[in-house]
Parts: sequence; structure tokens; C-alpha cells
Amino acid sequence: MGEKYKPWIIFLLLLIITCSRARELVGSGTENKILEAISDENHETVHTEHEHAHVHSHMDHMNPSVMVFLTLEDLKIGKTMAVYFPKRDPATSPKLWPREEAESLPFSLNELPNLLKVFSFSANSPQAKAMEDTLRECESKAIKGEVKFCATSLESMLDFAQTILGFTHELQVFTTSHQTKSSVTFQNYTFENIVEIPASKMVACHTMPYPYAVFYCHSQESENKMYKVALGGENGDRVEAMVVCHMDTSHWGHGHVSFQVLKVEPGTTSVCHFFPADNLILVPKVEQHGLSTM
Repeated sequence: MGEKYKPWIIFLLLLIITCSRARELVGSGTENKILEAISDENHETVHTEHEHAHVHSHMDHMNPSVMVFLTLEDLKIGKTMAVYFPKRDPATSPKLWPREEAESLPFSLNELPNLLKVFSFSANSPQAKAMEDTLRECESKAIKGEVKFCATSLESMLDFAQTILGFTHELQVFTTSHQTKSSVTFQNYTFENIVEIPASKMVACHTMPYPYAVFYCHSQESENKMYKVALGGENGDRVEAMVVCHMDTSHWGHGHVSFQVLKVEPGTTSVCHFFPADNLILVPKVEQHGLSTM
């Protein structure tokens, strides 16, 4: 692996090692793979029927997994709302491959039949459908003002992030951190503290279902805001959650699930969303003093 990536590999190893603590990580050193989880919304999710009994009646039978959206006006200390946080087992989740290994296989929807043979998946299997959906999403056209890229390796992720954020900047990575162990995925949380993280630009990377780890990374030209929110669950769970607010949604499609959840129209309000623990936000490094608290 190239010399220029060694500091980042050490840094991103820390992302795994410190997964039980608040993860607000400054780029300085790393040596291994990152975030060993990628799956569809149900894969490796541990929950029981009673987990969302307290909030289910208020959600109009909506799939709990979409309950991650809110508006900027909702970000107030003391507010309580139902939030879904998937719980996945990193030990059994797909791993992020080195660039050489990832680039040895095509990453293309046209090559899906051959890829299914490589991974020994039948054409009608759930795995085949997940791969097709991921490849289709990765090849879809970006919305106006958005730059997107599906990273199949650590190196390609960092190359994309530095292209957007600038090669002269040291990068900083933020993730959601679960500070208590629990199998509960959906419950009411109270906002206990909210801190805005200043970022002139950001790249968000979301895990996608695939046999090895793939991150859907994107950046938008429109204004975005980023917050670290301390949450207290009704069962005692503690979460330091990352929230990103998109201030201009006028170019989003009317069918976007956030509009259905919030019951709003594109461009009429900000749309914010919580990040799962296996998603990343990369920004130019900022000083930690003087951050604004809401």
C-alpha cells in the first residue's frame, strides 16, 4: 500500500478500536481497515418485538428503519422523539478490501451475472437483489449540485474525499457512537446536548449492501450543517449521534422517503438525519474550542 496512505490507515484503525467511546476522530495516523459493517437494513440487526412497542402506535405503522429524519427546528435540547439505530455485528459484516483486490473485479451493473458467479449467489437470491440495488444506485445520476462516488476501498474513499475537501487539508472523521450495549434499535430518545461542528464542506459516506464493504460517498454544493447530539434513551441507552442537516432540498425528488416521514414538500424546510454508527462524515480538520452549543 502506498506511503501516502499509511497515516490514514493508522487513523482509521482507531475508528474501530474506539467504537465503544464517543468517536470524534482527528486524522493522525492509522493502519488497518475501517468500519467492518455493510448490509441491508435488516442484516445483522438484533431486535425483539417489544423493542418499539412504546413508539409503534405513534408512527402510523411506518417502517421503523426510516425513522431517522427531522428538521433543524426539531434540534432542541429537551426534545424527545423516536429514532432508529441499526445494530450490526462488525465481526460478521463484509470487510473493506484493499484497492488492488477491489479493482481486480468489475464494479458494474452490466457485469452482475459474472459477479454472481464469482460470489456463488443465485440470480434470484436476496444477495443478488442487494448487489443489483447497490450497483444501480452507484450508477444512477447525481442530483443537481451533488457529487457522488461509490468507494470500494479505503484508498478510493480517501482520494474522493480529498478531491472534494482539498488535498492541503488534514481531514477529520465523525461517526455516531453507542456508549452503552443494548439490543434495542428503535425507541424514544431525549436530546440532552447539541453541539454544532463547523464545516465549510463535508463528505458523507454510507454503507451499501455488497459482498465486500462499499461506501456511497457524496457531497452537496448547497448549505449543510453538522451536529453532535447527546441522546438519552428511555431504557437508559446513551448515544452520541451525528446529525447532518441539508438546508436546501429543492432539487430532491418528491418521492424521497424523508418527505414522507416529515410530511413536507421539497424545498419547504431543512431535512436532517441521524447517521448510523457504521457511516462516516469527513470534513476539513477544525479546532475543537469555541464550538457552538444549542
